[in-house]
Amino acid sequence: MSLKNNISSLWTRQTSGELTTENCTEKDISTLDEFLDALESGSIKAAEKKSEEWEVNHWVKHGILLNFSLRKKNPIVYGDVVYNDILPLADTSTFSQRGTRNTPSATVIRRGAHIGSNAILMSPCFVNIGASIGDGTLVDSNDVVGSCAQVGNNVKLGANAVVGGVLEPVESSPVIIEDDVSLGSGCRVTSGFVVGEGSVVAENTLLTPRIPVYDLVSEEIIYGRLPPNRRAFTRFVHSDVGNHPLFKGGGALKPAVVALAIEESTRTAAEKEDRLRK
Repeated sequence: MSLKNNISSLWTRQTSGELTTENCTEKDISTLDEFLDALESGSIKAAEKKSEEWEVNHWVKHGILLNFSLRKKNPIVYGDVVYNDILPLADTSTFSQRGTRNTPSATVIRRGAHIGSNAILMSPCFVNIGASIGDGTLVDSNDVVGSCAQVGNNVKLGANAVVGGVLEPVESSPVIIEDDVSLGSGCRVTSGFVVGEGSVVAENTLLTPRIPVYDLVSEEIIYGRLPPNRRAFTRFVHSDVGNHPLFKGGGALKPAVVALAIEESTRTAAEKEDRLRK
């Protein structure tokens, strides 16, 4: 049977109550280990782009959830600290062989996360299970990349950026950061938002499906995605809540994202330094 079929079988048995932590066999755990290895190698992913649309691989998210529901919690020692968790951290001993750097002493990469070649992870940062970091991508200090988030190749995540994770509900789409994107410091991308290829997002911008994107290139209001090759930043627009009696005279504003075509000066300012990636 294929790995997908094996995971689907475990999911059916666990969902029906037939399979539990107590009666889980070494063979079952071996399947889960194989699944985590496949995640780390990048051969399977929580979401994939097909025909220009991102699709969730539900069976992959099932496999991640099974790793939590079928494994037992154990004390895990790192340095002088004892942690209590289901999964250990990822083995990073092969990173240097593919040109990837993770700096001391707090680059936390959880088992089941994929880290590409020639990537840079600056301390402190956290990459959760099921997340994928592409080749040549920079994860800067104080960044968080949540479960199942898909970050493309040659992406720059500015310091203090949050790329939200999603494991539940299973049907929900993860956050997608496509290739060659630059996120400014303090940006937050949540709830399955898709940042299109080659876009440059200004500092402290919040990208979420609940906040409209005023795309001045296509002259439309978009929710849940930023089109490719846009320069995006936050502005504030009038809100209907301002009609409430509590807002006497002043009205109210709500956040919005404005998207423009990228100028050459913006693209130049966001260029990556190849000397850092060797």
